[in-house]
Amino acid sequence: MTLLREAFLDRVRERGEYDTQQEAERAARVVLALLGAHLVGEERAELAARLPETYALVLLSPLQAAEPLSAERFVRATAAWIEGATDETAKWDVGAVFSSVADAAGESLTRRVLLQLPVGYDLLFGHPEPTV
Repeated sequence: MTLLREAFLDRVRERGEYDTQQEAERAARVVLALLGAHLVGEERAELAARLPETYALVLLSPLQAAEPLSAERFVRATAAWIEGATDETAKWDVGAVFSSVADAAGESLTRRVLLQLPVGYDLLFGHPEPTV
């Protein structure tokens, strides 16, 4: 495992308070795949460039959302993809991954990413402030 990947996963594991690296890995993969389906263009590519290669490839997977999910529906979709998850645990998973992504992205890129997403994602990213 590369140092960059390990550091990112450690951050997700710490923030998600996961018992194992595998739990953090599962959350990161599911959340980034769903996020990637909602982003387009320069922001998607720039965000991928700031993530470890493994997770950049997940973010860039060819999934494309039919319609943008509200923050609440994003959390529900995450719960549906993680075995045994509830909406509450999925919200925790999303927050752990998104806050780690925001750290990797930096403030400017995080703001631009949030502009592509429906209202409400700012809280999931740990940035409860207007993005406009």
